[in-house]
Amino acid sequence: MPELPEVTTTVNGLKKALKGLAFLDVWTDLSKDNPIKQFRNTIKDKKFFLKFRKEIKGARIVSVERRAKNILINLSNKKTILIHLKMTGHIIVGQYNYDKKSNKWSPDENERKALHDPYNRFIHAVFHLSNSKHMVFCDSRKFGKITMLDTNTAHSSIHLSNIGNEPLDKNFSFEKFKERLLLKPNKNIKTVLMDQSIIAGIGNIYSDEMLWISGVHPESRIQSIPKKHLVLLYKSMQEVLNKGIDFGGDSMSDYRDIDGKRGNFQNHHNVYRKNKELCGKRGCRGVIMRKVLDGRSAHFCDTHQKLFV
Repeated sequence: MPELPEVTTTVNGLKKALKGLAFLDVWTDLSKDNPIKQFRNTIKDKKFFLKFRKEIKGARIVSVERRAKNILINLSNKKTILIHLKMTGHIIVGQYNYDKKSNKWSPDENERKALHDPYNRFIHAVFHLSNSKHMVFCDSRKFGKITMLDTNTAHSSIHLSNIGNEPLDKNFSFEKFKERLLLKPNKNIKTVLMDQSIIAGIGNIYSDEMLWISGVHPESRIQSIPKKHLVLLYKSMQEVLNKGIDFGGDSMSDYRDIDGKRGNFQNHHNVYRKNKELCGKRGCRGVIMRKVLDGRSAHFCDTHQKLFV
């Protein structure tokens, strides 16, 4: 699933690509009559999509921002498009053509080679832009969410109201970090780091990496972790997330940026998906292990990452 660095990379790209433009129309093959409850009030709901399409036409793009793993596109009509990439979603901006017979979109032949990447072919929503290009939503597993909110109340909506602090916010101090973690003192640190109600935007990849750097075992209980290790974890959190942004996100799976290109963070993993490999930490002779915690996989060194229980 795209995490904070991938969503930030997407938002930064959209800020440049969509500047000064307007949406002219939108297409999707996801909308259905009587969708299941979790898809209501999204473009997967045919009735909602008709309203969504009407409101988007002619609306100018005012700004693009991120909240946790959500992309928010604020419009001139006081509406905000919220996009959550979920497991396999990503957004691309380019020139596309529609084939009526197959009801599918594909990159223009003269477009960038990156757009012909196999992971970029699962196009399920196409936004027509005023510069004759398109903003397309690719999602191989179709779990992504696209909806529309009132801009003035977007952050207090059910989609965003229960999200925790932003880990890279200037006001997110160590003391605040510690305070948030201690809301669940008896839970393991790996699970709590990924809890979006505690801290926003961290998922499987970056939690593994920051725990490896700080030397904390993923099964450590929050209340048992010494302060010096919490300080190291706080610093490694900022280090890892910023590094992820600098490398344009992680494309070990199907994430791509708005140009259809791969990120580069997967080439700098210390621990994630390195099961049974020797630990790369200097002076450590440990081996990377994988264990499922609360339904999610954790990768860690069996030697230098200390278990605090």
